[in-house]
Amino acid sequence: MKKIFIDGSAGTTGLRIRERLASRPDLEVVALPDEIRKDAEARRRALNDCDVAFLCLPDAAATEAVSMVDNPDTVVIDTSTAHRTAEGWEYGFPELQGRRAGIAASKRIANPGCHASGFIALVEPLVRRGVIGADEKLCAFSLTGYSGGGRKMIAEYESGRGGAPTGGADGLLLSGGRQYALGQTHKHLREMTVVCGLENAPCFSPVVVPHHSGMEVTVHLFGRSVEEIRKVYSEYYGTGGLVRFAADPGEGGFLSSAAFAGRDDMEVSAFGNGERAVLVARFDNLGKGASGAAIQNMNLALGFDERRGLVTGGAD
Repeated sequence: MKKIFIDGSAGTTGLRIRERLASRPDLEVVALPDEIRKDAEARRRALNDCDVAFLCLPDAAATEAVSMVDNPDTVVIDTSTAHRTAEGWEYGFPELQGRRAGIAASKRIANPGCHASGFIALVEPLVRRGVIGADEKLCAFSLTGYSGGGRKMIAEYESGRGGAPTGGADGLLLSGGRQYALGQTHKHLREMTVVCGLENAPCFSPVVVPHHSGMEVTVHLFGRSVEEIRKVYSEYYGTGGLVRFAADPGEGGFLSSAAFAGRDDMEVSAFGNGERAVLVARFDNLGKGASGAAIQNMNLALGFDERRGLVTGGAD
């Protein structure tokens, strides 16, 4: 039986991973009691006494945790931003060309960011196939469920009766989409740029919407053939994994950002005409955008089927 340690199991991602792994009879999940979960020596022992350590911590704490690991057999999966473009770390998106084998062999895996996952799924194949040049200047926006903001934001949105936003002026603001990171300094921008092989960071607008989970990332392009883009996606994501191309999502001309809530897979689509193309990735910000991706990476690192314990299309 493989031993799994979750460092930072009190946060949203850590809690979700812990809940998801609790039903796995092939795993022993370890989390430190509250009274010692910040004790350095207790963490050090746990980090070096496990097969896989999930780091669900702020960047500085994640870097500190990595420095504590001296067991060469411990696989570290970091869900923070700290190591996503760092040398010696494998970027944990198995569906990208050439990544799956590297993840399976690595002891240091950086879990992708939620917004970045959708952007990269849409853009990286097009850069790789030459549809988009490395010097392209892109614009993108992302709709995300409020669970991506952590426990404080979840409480803010769910403090009203029946889970509805609070009343009054604050409630009115929470009832609509709220754009943020207006200064174009979002922490996922470097990841988006480096992993896609772009020379310029995209102009990116994330928007919190009033549903718990689900994410919809959109990229706009000019002067590209939608049919060519669809062909690239169909070929690129037609070989397995948790990302699939959908020619027609079947929602009567609408695309809901909540459609993939509770799931661990992702859908990519392309729409438009010969002048303008709209590229869309839909998934769960807590699933393929966080804990689901982390578990997929763990499965690969341990030699399991990468779908084990994950939810796709509403079924385990």
